[in-house]
Amino acid sequence: MPLEIVRQDLTVMNVDAIVNAANKKLQMGGGVCGAIFQAAGVEELTEACDKIGGCAVGEAVITNGFKLPAKYIIHTPGPIWKGGIQREAELLRNSYKQSLELAHTYQCKSIAFPLISTGIYGFPKEEALQIAISAISTFLMQHEMHVYLVVFDQQSFGLSQKLFHSIQEYIDEYYVEEASALYEGREARFVTEQLREHDYVKQSEDIEESSLMQLIDELDESFSARLLRLIDERGISDVDAYKRANIDRRLFSKIRKEDSYNPKKKTAIAFAIALELDEDETNALLSAAGYTLSHSSKFDVIVKFFITQQKYDIHEINEALFRFDQPLLGA
Repeated sequence: MPLEIVRQDLTVMNVDAIVNAANKKLQMGGGVCGAIFQAAGVEELTEACDKIGGCAVGEAVITNGFKLPAKYIIHTPGPIWKGGIQREAELLRNSYKQSLELAHTYQCKSIAFPLISTGIYGFPKEEALQIAISAISTFLMQHEMHVYLVVFDQQSFGLSQKLFHSIQEYIDEYYVEEASALYEGREARFVTEQLREHDYVKQSEDIEESSLMQLIDELDESFSARLLRLIDERGISDVDAYKRANIDRRLFSKIRKEDSYNPKKKTAIAFAIALELDEDETNALLSAAGYTLSHSSKFDVIVKFFITQQKYDIHEINEALFRFDQPLLGA
């Protein structure tokens, strides 16, 4: 997926570039910066940084990755938090923007970021996360790149506490443990005939005879055909659809070309979010791939929370899924 949140050591990420939350003098520091210097080779990286001489807050420079799996290290000094009155948000956004533009200039296909300025620089994690997501998603609407946000653990992740508690309350109310093997696993599949009957029985109760043929045609639609029809009906472009769904362009091309393609459940749901489908419409799309939303899956319940709230920002949904240790939407 173009934007992915992962728990990992930044220095072991196998990407074209990793981002160092640097200081203005580009000297070895503590935390993430110190770990990057140690992993890359202190002597080699120090020499490379000394040649550059320094970097202003919100700007970015690049060096080789030396001993790292990454080919490059992009160094960007984030702002020190001073209460939000000294352009900290603007400067932090610039750090992400300049780093991404530099990676694009060097033809990087993948890049991994830490949450810049949230350590000893004291930037509030929730606000820093929103700035990071906004800057990255804006960039990805215009460019093709795989971007990782690398965090240490769930607790260090800046999800809004208000949103967290709202989702937890929703889970407590609607999540039901299901012993049946039919519902086991996050990618549980259902018998297609059962799903179709479930998805359309309500719709067919009051339907006129003249509409029955259309309904039968929809029952026989493949996932690809149904998705492409919905995209056309929504009046959006293919590019907007797969970018809003956090889907890689190559996968969307495969879906478009292969009528029999059957996606993972999280991919199918991602398109439902991109198209801003309600719960019934989402289940109708999912049924074409052999899935449905269930109260016995915590992943499904969280997704349903956002659908019922009519919140269709896929990155916000993924922030919540990550916080609750669930798979992320996209592919």
